[in-house]
Amino acid sequence: MSRTLAALATLALVAGCTVAPNSQVMVRGAGPDDLLKLRSGPGLNYDIIMGLPDGTRLNRGTCAPANGTTWCRVTLAASPRVSGYVSAEYLGVI
Repeated sequence: MSRTLAALATLALVAGCTVAPNSQVMVRGAGPDDLLKLRSGPGLNYDIIMGLPDGTRLNRGTCAPANGTTWCRVTLAASPRVSGYVSAEYLGVI
């Protein structure tokens, strides 16, 4: 395996992401009475931009660990100008 492929595989494992960057994903696991918070940065200390219900389709960018959670940069599939960060824990493959 080349160094580049090995580095990408390691990054995917570290980030907890099983989906390649620039893939479409869906919000899963927020629950029927809750929303996944889209934040302005990768962490709980960043402002909430909006809440996303289960089933919301997102375009996933890169993911990275921060403060014990893996955060992914995303844009709304229906409104790509809306972007922010969400916990990778709540992203599922479409």
